[in-house]
Amino acid sequence: MSSLPPGAASERPTPLDSGNTLTEDAYRALRRDILRGVRQPGERLRIERLRGLYGIGPTPLREALQKLGAEQLVTVEGNRGFTVAPLDFADFDDLNTARSAVESAALRLSLTHGRDAWEAGVVAAAYLLRKEDRALHASSAGVPDAWEAANRAFHAATVAACGSTWLLRVREGLHDQSERYRRASVYQRQGSRDLAREHAEIAEAVLAREIARACRLVDDHFALTATSLSRATPTDRKPREPPADRASPANLHDPH
Repeated sequence: MSSLPPGAASERPTPLDSGNTLTEDAYRALRRDILRGVRQPGERLRIERLRGLYGIGPTPLREALQKLGAEQLVTVEGNRGFTVAPLDFADFDDLNTARSAVESAALRLSLTHGRDAWEAGVVAAAYLLRKEDRALHASSAGVPDAWEAANRAFHAATVAACGSTWLLRVREGLHDQSERYRRASVYQRQGSRDLAREHAEIAEAVLAREIARACRLVDDHFALTATSLSRATPTDRKPREPPADRASPANLHDPH
């Protein structure tokens, strides 16, 4: 699958956390930027360029890229270096199958055990997401981080009462792995897909404790994200690589 513009992710890289090791700093920042689409699918990750972007040395960067390779977010090409892994619909389909199964399991438990505080959390998250869905629908600027954050918070709120730490941990990992695919899919259907309606129906079923309906709606919601991306993506285009002389964003050690 060729790369798709993931939306309006800023070219400014993720700030580093001074409390971590340099390798951990580089890993967290690069991972976040790959998921957000700041580092795009197919982009060559040249060490010298990354040094300028992230203000960190070559050894921690290489170690971070090796870790990202183990997560299949980066392709390690031996002596040729590193590349952001391309978007692969077959991989996303498999990922979506796992994500839907885990989400349904967590949702069933959450709807069974959730109390008043859980319901209030779902209502609040649905309200915030409704505002972001409307803003996204009216915008032509891409998929902002605010929408992604609200979407993440809403779906997390619906399963928050499941009671299983391991189930939620696995779910979070699958959600992270899906992010760059989700952004690309939403970007492709921006203005034509009624995400506000989809989310409203899910919220209604969740708050009514309609377990079967809520699970079906979430499964359909995830599946539409996958099919929208596959239909929108031509298979014969190569991933886009940014120009080698693109101006670097401000050094991340600059607090401004």
